[in-house]
Amino acid sequence: MTLRAIALNCTLKPGAAESSTELMLTQVLDELRSLDVETGPIVRVADLDIKPGVSSDEGDGDEWPALRRQILDADILVLGTPIWLGQPSSVVKRVLERMDAFLGEEDDRGRMISYDKVAIAAVVGNEDGAHHVSAELFQALNDVGFTIPAGGVTYWVGEAMHGIDYKDKEPTPEVTAATNKTAAANAAHLARLLQGDGYPAT
Repeated sequence: MTLRAIALNCTLKPGAAESSTELMLTQVLDELRSLDVETGPIVRVADLDIKPGVSSDEGDGDEWPALRRQILDADILVLGTPIWLGQPSSVVKRVLERMDAFLGEEDDRGRMISYDKVAIAAVVGNEDGAHHVSAELFQALNDVGFTIPAGGVTYWVGEAMHGIDYKDKEPTPEVTAATNKTAAANAAHLARLLQGDGYPAT
């Protein structure tokens, strides 16, 4: 059974600007590909016009419907965010707000449309806060139907009040590389289980 993953980079930086979140997502996708999971290009959400709101389509110019389709077509969502002021980025919060619409949408079995899909998080920052950020992401993702595997987050935080970014760390810290691998392996394992035997109809 083929699995597909999508990665969303919720950095505040648009375009091709260097991004520590991009680097960590690239590493996680590399691990997923080694487990025979199909992956596409990382989506940099700041480059899209994702309107504020909690519906699946907020009208003219809203690029959420196309991104929503990509998310729902995947088996694994890798949600990447930097830490700002100890919080998830405003971009990832916009994504979660738009997923609120999933609460009122059902598949052909009467289940929330995101059931049987797995989500993991990738968090980077120069201050502490990775546990707080992943807790916020996990609660929201679980509310809207995603399943979180054991070890479902990988993260790196630099020393407080210093300016070294994850993208500037050479080589990648061993513990982070190992955590990337574990998160990917657990996500692929859980996604295969759910693909073979999903949640019951309601």
